[in-house]
Amino acid sequence: MFETEQLLRYWSLPQWQANILVLMHLLGAGLLGLVLGYERAYHGRAAGMRTYALVCMASAGVVVLLGLPHQWFGGSSAPVLPPLMDPTRVIQGVVTGIGFLCAGVIMREGLNISGLTTAASLWAASAIGIMLGMGFYFASISLTLLCASLMMWGARLEAALPSHPAIAVYLRGVPGRSFQQDELIAFAAGIGYDFAPGSVHIECNGDCQEWRFVCTAQRNYRSETLSRFASRLPSLAGVAAYRVAHARN
Repeated sequence: MFETEQLLRYWSLPQWQANILVLMHLLGAGLLGLVLGYERAYHGRAAGMRTYALVCMASAGVVVLLGLPHQWFGGSSAPVLPPLMDPTRVIQGVVTGIGFLCAGVIMREGLNISGLTTAASLWAASAIGIMLGMGFYFASISLTLLCASLMMWGARLEAALPSHPAIAVYLRGVPGRSFQQDELIAFAAGIGYDFAPGSVHIECNGDCQEWRFVCTAQRNYRSETLSRFASRLPSLAGVAAYRVAHARN
């Protein structure tokens, strides 16, 4: 049976000070992760601000625990634990194992990658569990709230900031129609998109030529990024069929 004194030790003044210190590390890591992730989101990559911030905060949360051994388990742990009781070995195993689980939720379809934020949130959940198990209750609650806020409102922040979303385009011409790269570059520029020459893939199916390429928006059109491009495609002469989709890689 645990005594009340043992339970209250987790909310003692030294524990509060340690938890606040961890929280400051989490906030700093989250801010730096957002800044780093914005560069990826600006260029339309799959791993954006939410993914980078989640991973950065979770990593900081796990590592900062190692610098506070006297506060583990409510401050009741010995300064030097026996080798067989080293919790850092357990943390290493948990983080490694969760990494394999996270890989299973990342899906790739063509030029689009999905599931990165879900994978990062799973990894963050393991960090929350580790911090809670080590007795850092307030810090683990704070990390939970920070991660949940990022997942709920991070996408709105990304959409509001300037960026260059990328889209994957598939064109099939009518029989005998031969598209030219300069023609497609000029067409994309005319409607506010930049053609990516390094992404071009050309096939010939019978008498029909098929082009696959990526375009980046010259500015953030938000929900109209795909519809804006698709609505202009019928004006391109000789297009028999087309398909546009987000390209996040």
